[in-house]
Amino acid sequence: MEGFMLVLLGAALAAGLAGTGSALGCGIAGQAGAGVVSEDPEKFGRLLLLQALPGTQGIYGIVGLFLILTKLAGVEVANITVGQGWQIVFASLPLAITGLSSGIYQGKVSAAGCSLVAKRPEEMGKGMIFAVVVETYAVLGLLGTILLLQKITLGG
Repeated sequence: MEGFMLVLLGAALAAGLAGTGSALGCGIAGQAGAGVVSEDPEKFGRLLLLQALPGTQGIYGIVGLFLILTKLAGVEVANITVGQGWQIVFASLPLAITGLSSGIYQGKVSAAGCSLVAKRPEEMGKGMIFAVVVETYAVLGLLGTILLLQKITLGG
């Protein structure tokens, strides 16, 4: 049963830490966007896109949770060893860590993009590109977790 609990820990880390990164990043960008909208409400739509960008890490975290739980299909939970559980925990870490950190930093870059839109609304695309570069590392973290999960077999 301890192995099964570790599998759940891995799933929780993937979803929880990546989701936390998204929440913090969206909050950072949202604060910046709200400041701009207080001066110019017409920019709301553009700023909403910048605020939403850090939210993708949370989506990746849920994908990781789903992939981990999918590995339990057809497996008797009592047959999952502690070693296999730790394998899942370690496999979840690329997604968990990059989701947390990239979500926060993408929020900071998106906040800077909000400042750019405040002064030069026509340059919104450039602000988005800066934020999407940070996204690359969240995608790589998800890819790392997927590749590691493929090498793990659960059960007897």
